[in-house]
Amino acid sequence: MSALRVERDGSLLRITLARPDRRNAFDAELINELSQAFVDVGRARAVVLAGEGASFCAGADVDWMRASVGLSHDENVADANAMRQMFETIDQCPAPVVARVQGHALGGGAGLVATADVAIAEPGAQFAFSEVKLGIIPAVISPFALAKIGPGAARRYFVTGERFEPRPRFASGSSARSRPISTQPSSGSSLSCSPPVRTRRAGRSGWVRERPDGPETARWIAERRASDEGQEGLRAFLEKRTASWRED
Repeated sequence: MSALRVERDGSLLRITLARPDRRNAFDAELINELSQAFVDVGRARAVVLAGEGASFCAGADVDWMRASVGLSHDENVADANAMRQMFETIDQCPAPVVARVQGHALGGGAGLVATADVAIAEPGAQFAFSEVKLGIIPAVISPFALAKIGPGAARRYFVTGERFEPRPRFASGSSARSRPISTQPSSGSSLSCSPPVRTRRAGRSGWVRERPDGPETARWIAERRASDEGQEGLRAFLEKRTASWRED
């Protein structure tokens, strides 16, 4: 079964993530299908990107994450590059892209929103750059997130991984990629939930200021996945236990 539903309605192209039972989480199939769908949008004057079910996109699929535990460095780079190229294809779409967001847009799901020209969120929709909780970094989505929310907000949300709620309409017009999103941050986030090396790399070390781009982002995420913190964070998540570096 296809992980994506593509429908044409006159000059409007609707692209819908169709894995509601998995909260539209990413796996290799969905990444490939999204890339293909945005390669040629034909004469579409606008593209509506949506997710079926309760959530827009909850980030990485658990089974896909489980399979990534044993990947080599080169395999991790190839895996990250496939996702990077998907985001770049959406970002470079010749037709305006409108993201319709409900429920959760976490990790790569928030990255999808960042590639859109316009994002319309239902009341109560929650966003997060949650990679820090796994001991990794939001590398491949960082160029798009930085352009969308600006370095100031990125330094906060990349480091804390906290969830935040946008206004119902938070990015519109041709300047959407360079204008900060108006948000209301959720309370109670703790830096103690994040590994110390990972937290420094995400914010204070200058990673955000360096503005990584292209293949460099794939290399960085591959390094973090293979690191002791990344492996511990991923295994802890899959085993439903607390990572050894958490203080809470």
